[in-house]
This record gives sequence, C-alpha cells and structure tokens, in this order.
Amino acid sequence: MNTQLKIEKRFERHIKAGYRVFANHAAIEICRWTKSALKGKKYCYKIWYGVRSHRCVQFTPTLDYCNFDCIFCWRIHTKERFLSPIKFEEPKKLLDEAIKAQRELLSGFGGNPQVEKKKWIEANNPKHVAISLDGEPTLYPYLAELIKEIKNRKMTAFLVTNGTFPEKLKELLEKDAIPTNLYISVYGWNLEIYKKTCNPFEKGNVYERVLRSLALFKEFEKRNCRTVLRFTCVKGFNFMTNYPEEKEKYAEIIKFAKPMFVEFKGYTWVGDSKIRLKKENMPTIEELLEYARDIEKLTGYKIKLVDEKSRVVLLIRDEETWKKNIELLIKQDREIGYTEEETQEVLKLIS
Repeated sequence: MNTQLKIEKRFERHIKAGYRVFANHAAIEICRWTKSALKGKKYCYKIWYGVRSHRCVQFTPTLDYCNFDCIFCWRIHTKERFLSPIKFEEPKKLLDEAIKAQRELLSGFGGNPQVEKKKWIEANNPKHVAISLDGEPTLYPYLAELIKEIKNRKMTAFLVTNGTFPEKLKELLEKDAIPTNLYISVYGWNLEIYKKTCNPFEKGNVYERVLRSLALFKEFEKRNCRTVLRFTCVKGFNFMTNYPEEKEKYAEIIKFAKPMFVEFKGYTWVGDSKIRLKKENMPTIEELLEYARDIEKLTGYKIKLVDEKSRVVLLIRDEETWKKNIELLIKQDREIGYTEEETQEVLKLIS
C-alpha cells in the first residue's frame, strides 16, 4: 500500500466527518460556528478576543497525533494516535494548503440563500487561525515558524495546548513567535487526576510539566499575548468530584499561573467521547456558574462573561485586564484590516 493510500485509510473517518486532510499530518474543518456566522447568527465564544467565526480557520498541524488519549475528547482517535508522521510539511506550504482547503469547503455555501453574501466573501479571506482542531500542536516541530508565518500574513494565531511540552513554549519565546492567544488546557490538580482523565501515552509526571508551562504565562503576557487558563470540566472525573480539596487546588493553580483569563469549559457529550462517558458527565451551565462563584471567592478573579451555548464561564484577573483585552482587540483589528465599524460591532457584543 502506497503512502497516500495509508494516509487515506488512517483518516477515513475524519474525511467522512468533514475534515479536509492535507500533507500527511494536517487538516481543517468548517466548524458549526463558522456556519452560524455565515448565516448572520451567533459567533463562538472566541468573539471575546475578537475572533469572527466566519473568518476563522479551524486548523491542526498534528491530526490524530497527541500524547494524550483524553476520555472527554470528541475527536476521532485511531490506533496510531501517538504515532509520529513520517515527514512534516514546512509551515508556508501548510498554511497555503489550509487556506486553500478552507475556501474549497466554503465554496458550496456561496449559493445557500441563508448565507449572507458579504459574510461568505469575507470568509474566503480568513483573518484568524485557531490551532486547536485536533492533536497536540506543540508536537509539530516547526510551530514557531508556523505562528510567525500566520502573523506575517496579518492573521491572528490562537494556540491551544495541553502544556506538557514547556520546552516548546520556551522556543516560541526565544524565536519571538508569540501567538495572539495562548491557551493552556488543564485537566486536573495532580498526576492521579491527570492520568484518570487524560490517559497519557507517556510515562513521567505530565502534571509537573504543565506547571512548568503555566509558569511561562507571565513572559508571554509581557509580549502582548493573551494568556488563558482553561479547565475542561468532566463531572465526576476532574470536576464536582468527591475530593474535598478540589476547588482549593484549582484556585492554587490559578494563583500560581496568574493568567489574564480563566475559562471553565463544560465537557460536551458528543462525538467519540460518547463511547467513554455518559451524558451525566456533562456539567450544566448553572453548575459551572456556581463553581465559578466559589473560585471568585478563593482567587479574586471575577466572572465577566458567560456563553451558555458552549457552556463556558470566563473569569478575568481584574478590570485592568479586561481593559487591556479591549486595547489588544482594537490594535489587532487595525493590524489585520478590520474597519472601525466592524470593531465597534464586536465591542457591542462583548460589552
């Protein structure tokens, strides 16, 4: 079997699910919020940071390549999940292919009477790249160069990582490859909870490595990067458990990392996660809000925004942080080409 046929076989389910696979390790997908925004409806919660969903490429340079096999992950996992590709494509070509694939998948929306023509035209000129679709992006060896390529094209780079490779985040700092947003997802407060929730393929203390990554937040913030600590909450596993110290431990992580933003994101019972979990493992928005109120008392962070559809509660360090977010949003809008009117529309949505 030749290389291309092997790739198609490995990613057969991904392709059927709507992914556009390219190189031998990358993909994009048109997400539900892109479709919503094209019809003039709701943006995803990333609008808090200026990301317009219809102009966002949901992208991964590490398709089905991750050091975790998380119980809550809705993505498609194959038996080769932690098997490195034979060859990695260089960033410029990878980004060219991602944008080309995005336009090809969007082409059918142009004739949809529900889609706003103006939004569709805009969507074909993407302004945002969310490096978050699948896999662990810090396993891509040219991540720094990819982020620089994205930003050189006047686009925002939204990086989501599990934080287990702090040396890769240090490399971003050393190479001045600063993402617009740096998300570190945290799945527990000690190694035991991590192993229970994430099923790491590797041996060693992944929790300790996450703490080393969180310690770098302050350096990224100095470089005008938004720092976001996300807790993905799975009821009964790493959220609303029988451990009495749970909230205090999460509060300690927040106080240690000192991120600009904290998100409590409720697990959603969709995709392949339905094989491993039950619907009861989904926290409600009311449970997330109640939990966040307790975190407010323990940390001094304040609830700022709530997205009920995505079940995300956003806490900010203080009002100065929110003011800085607005300033960054206005600045990035100017740099990537949004008009003053377009900026004001977003500011109204998040005010």
